[in-house]
Amino acid sequence: MDKPTSSPNGPAVLAVYLVAFLQGLTLVSFPASSAVLKQMHGFTDAQYGAIFLPQVAMAVLGAVAGGTLARRLGLQPLLWLTAAGNGLSQLALAASVWVAPGLAFPTILAGTALLGWSFGLGGAPLNGYPPRFFPRRAPAAVVALHTLLGLGLMVGPLLADGFGRAGWWIGFPLSLLGLSVFLALTAATVRLPQAVGNDLERRVDANPPLTSGAFWIFAAIAVLYAFAEGVFGNWAVIYLREAKMLPAGVAALALSVFWGAMVAGRLLVALLVIRIAPLTIWLALPTLMIAAFLLLPGASTPALGLGLFALAGLACSAFFPLTITLASEWFPEHVAWVSSMLIAALMVGVGLGSFAVGPLREWLSLENLYRLSVVYPVAVIGLALWLTGSWQRSAVRHEGIGLPET
Repeated sequence: MDKPTSSPNGPAVLAVYLVAFLQGLTLVSFPASSAVLKQMHGFTDAQYGAIFLPQVAMAVLGAVAGGTLARRLGLQPLLWLTAAGNGLSQLALAASVWVAPGLAFPTILAGTALLGWSFGLGGAPLNGYPPRFFPRRAPAAVVALHTLLGLGLMVGPLLADGFGRAGWWIGFPLSLLGLSVFLALTAATVRLPQAVGNDLERRVDANPPLTSGAFWIFAAIAVLYAFAEGVFGNWAVIYLREAKMLPAGVAALALSVFWGAMVAGRLLVALLVIRIAPLTIWLALPTLMIAAFLLLPGASTPALGLGLFALAGLACSAFFPLTITLASEWFPEHVAWVSSMLIAALMVGVGLGSFAVGPLREWLSLENLYRLSVVYPVAVIGLALWLTGSWQRSAVRHEGIGLPET
């Protein structure tokens, strides 16, 4: 990557990217604990699906609040608040073991709400700092950050399974709580570029692009993509254990393979975007999602289950980071606001998509739900092609990406 114009110190870059890693660990903590939550607390499928609804609502509120707070306070306070909120979500996850049985479900709801709030707040600093650190390699810098987030998503299920096999599952959320405290203190004390917050105050006006059709297309694409990712990730363990009757270790490994393939895909894309236009890669990935949805109902053996969830992870890999990159190029004066809103749209899709699967299981098998989910990437391709046509009809502003001036 290029030498950053703002000359950030090593601890500054490390702090931002490690908070992204922490974000991935905590985001997967509840899905990775799905079997424990259902067995320990007796949650039904509908209850398990419902735990993601507070996460959705608070992610949206956090993203909206983050845009305002970034202009007033700068991004550094949002960074350490993100780490602190992640820690509190893990405290609630662990506390569900200690509270009375009737309070376990509300406690889990509080935990996912805190997780959503911190994820929403983190959208602006986590997507705003990397382009400042490496301005001439902004797409690669953003994809690299999401790679660290994906690495956390990959490692989380392995940690949860390891603590569970040791008979001390509660050590999983408690270890994440300790990491969160450390990173919150680090993010509060490290020297980060102050120019980011000042630029936001100067460049983001009171009229964000809510009236732009392109913005709502990007938001719809984020939601549809999140439906797909949510079906892949949040139900992987339950699908392989209950529908395909595969061993618990295989199911947990499949979720890690999914996130691991996502990490590998993002690493690959971080290299490819230097030579291949991000738009080209962005348009190709939904085709792989379609293939994964159509093939997953046949995952009747451990090898097929692991291989197909690897394909799903590769298909999802860099799609959302590239969505943020392309939307930011379309709205260069509203980068922090747009990235925060797309984070909110992502959480809406993940939460609503995961919740909808629970009630639908009363009428449809998970195999059929995977087949029906092919409509998500198909719709994404249609909307993406509409945007592509709009870009081609507009004046080219950025060579290799081809985005119009706003």
